[in-house]
Amino acid sequence: MDTKESKTAQEEYEHLREVRMPEDFEHPEPDEDQPEARTPAKGWHWLLLATAVLAGGFLVYRLLSALWA
Repeated sequence: MDTKESKTAQEEYEHLREVRMPEDFEHPEPDEDQPEARTPAKGWHWLLLATAVLAGGFLVYRLLSALWA
């Protein structure tokens, strides 16, 4: 048995408007319950940069040592 009610045009419009709009214009900041969402990641980009620089230096060293040998 089908118990689904059909929506009127106004109800359909309200539903589409609610779905397409963000939930909260008043408080765009993350919730207090999510401190990790408010704080930026610390140190990971520096670790990645240092690893890339070390790997590049090692490759240059290996290339130059192979050319001089």
